[in-house]
Amino acid sequence: MIEDPTRWESLYQNKTEAETSWHEERPQVSLDLIAATGATSDAAIVDVGAGASRLVDCLLDQGFRRITVLDLSETALAKARARLPADAPVDWVVANLLDWRPSGPFDIWHDRAAFHFLTGRADQQAYLRVMDRALAPGGHAIIGTFAPDGPEKCSGLPVARYDATRLAERLGPGYRPIQSLMHDHRTPWGSEQRFHFGLFRKNG
Repeated sequence: MIEDPTRWESLYQNKTEAETSWHEERPQVSLDLIAATGATSDAAIVDVGAGASRLVDCLLDQGFRRITVLDLSETALAKARARLPADAPVDWVVANLLDWRPSGPFDIWHDRAAFHFLTGRADQQAYLRVMDRALAPGGHAIIGTFAPDGPEKCSGLPVARYDATRLAERLGPGYRPIQSLMHDHRTPWGSEQRFHFGLFRKNG
């Protein structure tokens, strides 16, 4: 589950970026998959469950100007925001993703390691309904989760693990798989976590 903001507020208040297992100085896999969509600088991109990720920094450096960053933790977003100019064209949203009413439509939905915290079918369905409302027809979804041989837990919480087949089945026939890859993420302290990333195109 990702619905408890208290847990995540406490985590980001008490740990630096480099003390979280998911920290990346440069989220290259995500950037490569966004590039694979063919997105131009006017594409509307939402990064959900972003935490203090540096994806927003990199997207701004690449010229993107319609970026929304969403997370449960106000502290996490404040840390990311503090790195950037005050006038950076970013919409910062503190919200429970499952209850979020997207301002969309978005061209790209990016999620690195939020969906896999949803282990119950009802929560997964709620997530997919929000994603479907948010994405424009023909838009792209990028979802990164732990792979079948990746960790069974993160931050003490159980996760659902996916490969290309299982993730495609979960998204359903409204989304066409475009690209799938495995990625070994090296944590700041040197251990490896196997991720699966899927790039999908929404029909329409």
